[in-house]
Amino acid sequence: MLSLRRQMQYVATRKRCFYTSNMKCGYIVLVPEIGEEGLTGDITIEPGGLPDFNDITIENCLGAIGRQAGVVEKSVKQIESKILALPANKSIDTVELFRKLDEATGPLDTTWGTAKALYLGNSTLIPTKTYMNIHDRARKARASKFCSKSIYDALQKEKKAIVGTFEERLLRKYLLEGGLNGLGLKDDTRASLKEVLLRLGRERANFKNKVNISMHSFAHLIKDYQLVRDFPSTLLEATIIDNNNTNQGPWKFTLQPQVVDGFLKHCPDRIHRWNIWQANVRKASTHMDKSLENSTHIEKIRSLRKRQANILGYPNYATMSMQTKMASSISNLKQIFSKLLQFAGPAQSVEIEQLQNFATASGFEHRLDVYDVSYWQRKYLLSKYKLDEETLRKYFPLPKTPSGLFAFSESLFGIKIVERTDAQIWQPLVNYYDVYDNDRGLKSVGGFYIDCYSKENKFGKNNGWMVSIRNRNDSAKLSPLCALIFNFTPPSGNGPCLLSMDDLRMVFKTFGSALQHILTEAPFTDLAGLSNIEWDASQVAGCVLSNFLDNPSILKTISDSQNCGSLPDDLAQKTKLFKTHLAGYNLCEELYIADLDVELHQCDNFWLDVVRKLWPVYKCMPLDKKDSHPCSFTEIFSGDWGAAQFSHLYSKVIAADIMEAFEDNNEDMNSVGERFKKTFLSLGGAVPAAEVFRRFRGRDPSVEALLKSLNIWRDTRTPHSL
Repeated sequence: MLSLRRQMQYVATRKRCFYTSNMKCGYIVLVPEIGEEGLTGDITIEPGGLPDFNDITIENCLGAIGRQAGVVEKSVKQIESKILALPANKSIDTVELFRKLDEATGPLDTTWGTAKALYLGNSTLIPTKTYMNIHDRARKARASKFCSKSIYDALQKEKKAIVGTFEERLLRKYLLEGGLNGLGLKDDTRASLKEVLLRLGRERANFKNKVNISMHSFAHLIKDYQLVRDFPSTLLEATIIDNNNTNQGPWKFTLQPQVVDGFLKHCPDRIHRWNIWQANVRKASTHMDKSLENSTHIEKIRSLRKRQANILGYPNYATMSMQTKMASSISNLKQIFSKLLQFAGPAQSVEIEQLQNFATASGFEHRLDVYDVSYWQRKYLLSKYKLDEETLRKYFPLPKTPSGLFAFSESLFGIKIVERTDAQIWQPLVNYYDVYDNDRGLKSVGGFYIDCYSKENKFGKNNGWMVSIRNRNDSAKLSPLCALIFNFTPPSGNGPCLLSMDDLRMVFKTFGSALQHILTEAPFTDLAGLSNIEWDASQVAGCVLSNFLDNPSILKTISDSQNCGSLPDDLAQKTKLFKTHLAGYNLCEELYIADLDVELHQCDNFWLDVVRKLWPVYKCMPLDKKDSHPCSFTEIFSGDWGAAQFSHLYSKVIAADIMEAFEDNNEDMNSVGERFKKTFLSLGGAVPAAEVFRRFRGRDPSVEALLKSLNIWRDTRTPHSL
């Protein structure tokens, strides 16, 4: 009876605790069109040179984009005219066609990339509405070559004549892009496709807008310091209402992902954790504010995407999505899910039971629920292994960490990274580096900027971007240039900025993508670097580099504490627990999201029915009856990751298999690094990702390496290939 009374009191308290602030109305900003001749100024960069950031203004960015977009579109029209003028029995010169388009596209890409770097690095230089104007105009112009019916039809006639060359891979890209744009359809059918895409764009925008309003209309206030005493200082600083009362509060916790994650991990009060978690999984649903519900938009987006796929000749949107993926088919993907779940499912059950026992022994009187797991995981690692993320930070200060990463990469891949102090930059703490490849002579093959402290930390959490300022483009004589932009807190009088293990993985992953961008040897801009790489392989290079952090000796080489020296051996050995503890639970979560995304785009059942069907397959905890998490899946329903969410997990699978090759040759990692450079880093999108993997590994990929890296592989099972 006492237990029942406690449960009733707990539920009543939960209901009182669940609240939100008043909703704020959203609004739409109308951005004017860019005129081709309406603005003065320009951005001129010599081939292989660097942007003059001191002289770049909003006006000349807008003016340059307008003119350069016009040049690209004019070039497309000129090529179309030449194609139409050809005799019926005359073939087009595909090499010349691709070269002309690359020449025209190069300046546009450079200006676009420069504007993007300025926007992410310092929004006062390029405000959001200005950048979106530039972005939309550049994207439209760049897409024009893939939307040309004349070019598409001409290349269709050449697809059997060009074999085994860069031009063949580029031709196939044009045909695939053109086909997905409806260029192979009759005029009336193409018009229907256009109408579907317009409606789809409106629904996606509505979905995103409602999620944003829902996120910003909720606030959970805490005035009691005891509830936040274990919170990281960075989280307290981000949520404090009065900066003059850091230790007194109150603190305002919103539904930004990093705030929710940090709150659930550190808040000792279960009622408060429940309140934040419930608000998060209910946002943009009928359980919060019916005027902001996204359930209707989910069904409309799914229906329109299916209609889009049907018009293009595919049975569903998921099947259409596979055309740009290394996985190649839904059946292959489902087999991978099944093989991973075979190990992750049992591991999850054991892990949660172990965590339950620890929590119970620590005085916890409830069965663990989803909103309890990260809190008790943190307590478990601290109690059993003295492993604390905040304590680890002191060993990874900026700028020591990037310099250690550069030195490691130089040794592994046979490159040299040299800082250039005369390069113009957009703010004082930005640095520029030239990259030299020991296999390609004395000339720099490309370069990158690194901005660790983007202005005002405006994106709300620690993020990393690899911004392509320009791709390799032999026709326009352009070498690769990019910017690595992070939004860490700038150093203060109290000492340097310190990085967490998650921050380290992000830095390594972002730099891996930069190396793939810079070390490319593909001559065409639409094949170089990350261009034309299948979506589910696009993160492989970054994931491979981040996997080196699992190696204690490598982790020690990039560590440095002014007071304590490098990372102690025992602590370096324990850090992998952040990845392996609850690995089965976390992998099941990734599998659930990936499979849910695929199923929502290949079946017609109501979205909630799909959730209820898949949840018990992957989850060992019950589904809350008001959990509406798909209603805030912006990546899937308003972004470009519909039926592609699995790509994040797939890249991890491939990267783990690659990493195993380094571990198997631990005594001679440099030779493996050279092979990796000559395949994944050099070939870019010039060769299909599956073939690139075979050239590196000598076989097709397997899920076994990922399972081993997570410590959930069992040798009693039969080895699996993908």
